[in-house]
Amino acid sequence: MKFLFDFFPIILFFVIFNSYDDQMDGVIAATKVMIAASAVQISLYWLKNRKFENMHLITLAMVVVLGGATIYFRNADFIKWKPTAVNWLFALGFLASEFIGKKSLLKRMMDKNISLPEHVWIKLNIAWVIFFILMGIINLYVAFNYSLDVWVDFKTFGMLGLTFAFVILQAVYMARYVSEPQAEKSDKQPEE
Repeated sequence: MKFLFDFFPIILFFVIFNSYDDQMDGVIAATKVMIAASAVQISLYWLKNRKFENMHLITLAMVVVLGGATIYFRNADFIKWKPTAVNWLFALGFLASEFIGKKSLLKRMMDKNISLPEHVWIKLNIAWVIFFILMGIINLYVAFNYSLDVWVDFKTFGMLGLTFAFVILQAVYMARYVSEPQAEKSDKQPEE
């Protein structure tokens, strides 16, 4: 359910864009809806959890700035930069976390549920940095070498599919190293 909640502004963008015959009118309307949906998303998350999620805040900021420029200038190039800007900001955050604080960003997000050796956390965190950088580059390539229709489809389904594939590969890699958290080990009784 959280997965759909995180992606509903993108899904709405796709639906609205494809409901227009004129691509520029479609991208303008879809951008307006995506800005509103991102604001609603953050508001609902706040009401439920009484905190903000950084991913939602970064995405909203990029949507408002680049989406606002798209609407004002009636130029889709601005919104095409949004996925790249978000991915590169995430890459920067993951990379900076290797040097700032006691734990990498990935370890902070996952170590309550998964126990891994430190060298594995470092490799996975760096893998995410590389993944986010590549996703930004691929987005720019598709955005400026293919039609607006192709870019919208890629943004909606291609980026999602690539992310899903990367998560699966990461899970396969992690499976070799996963051990039970210490609390669970001490709670288990020896079998008789």
